[in-house]
Amino acid sequence: MSNARRLRDRMAERGLVHVMAAHSPLSAILAEEAGFDGIWASGFELSALYGLADMSLITMTQHLDMLRAIAGRSSLPIVADIDTGYGNALNVIHTIREYEKAGTAAVVIEDKTFPKVTSLAADGRQELLRIEEFQGKIEAAVASRADPDFLVIARTEALIAGLGEEEALKRGMAYAEAGADMILVHSKKKDPAEIESFSRAWKGPVPLVIVPNAYPELDAKRILALGNIKMTIYGNYGIRAATTAMQDAFRRIITDGGVQNIHKDIVDVEEIFRLQKMERVKADEKRFLR
Repeated sequence: MSNARRLRDRMAERGLVHVMAAHSPLSAILAEEAGFDGIWASGFELSALYGLADMSLITMTQHLDMLRAIAGRSSLPIVADIDTGYGNALNVIHTIREYEKAGTAAVVIEDKTFPKVTSLAADGRQELLRIEEFQGKIEAAVASRADPDFLVIARTEALIAGLGEEEALKRGMAYAEAGADMILVHSKKKDPAEIESFSRAWKGPVPLVIVPNAYPELDAKRILALGNIKMTIYGNYGIRAATTAMQDAFRRIITDGGVQNIHKDIVDVEEIFRLQKMERVKADEKRFLR
C-alpha cells in the first residue's frame, strides 16, 4: 500500500489527521515517535533552518534533498509544501513527477504569485494568481501524478490577502472543480472565527485542510465538530520548539560560564544514539567489517 493510500485511509478512519512540520530527518523521527499521522515537509521550516526568509529563496533541489532524507528515516506519509509549484503549469508537471518519485504522499500548492512572501509576515506582499491560471496548475498537477491516490491539495490565500470569505469560497470551489483533492484555507487572524465561518459556508465536494498557527485555540474537538476539515497541519511548531530550546540552552551556558548546570536538563548522548540507531550500526559493523 502506498503512503498516499495510507494517508487517505487514515482520514477516512479517524475523521481528522494530524500532520507535524519537520525540517530534518531527526525532527521527522521525533514526530513519528510522538504519534503524528504525517509529516509536513515545510518550506518555512527549511528556510529557517538555512537562516533564510520564507520568500521562495529555497530551491526545489534543496527541498527535495531534505524530503528524500526525511523519507529515508520516517515511514509516515509526507505532505510536501511546494509553495507556488516553482513556476507555471509546465513547471508544476515536472514538480509533481519529482516529488512523487521522492516519496511524497501529497503536495500543497498555493495560489500566490512567484516569488511568494510567507503568509504570516506583517504587511507582506500577498498577490494572488488569476483563478483560471491557478486552475491550470491544479489540472496539470492532477494529470501528472502516477499514483491516483497521490493527493493534490490546493491552498487559497484569499483570506490572507484580505479578499474576504466570498472570494475564498469562490476560489476554493474553482480549484475543486479543477480536480484538487482537498482545499487548504489559510488565515492569520488571532482567533479561529474566520476559519470556522469558512468551514460552515463551504459546500464544495472535497474536504478542507487548515494550519492553526495563528489561532491555536482551535483544537481537535472543535475541528471535528465542524465536520468537513480532515487534515490539520502544525506548520511551524517544530522549528519554533527547536529554536526555543537552543536559545535557552545556549544562553544558560554563557550565563553559567560552562555546561555544569545545563547538562542535567537536556537529553543525554545515549538518547541521541538511540535515535541514530547506533546499536544497529554497531551490529552491522561487527557482522560485515573484516
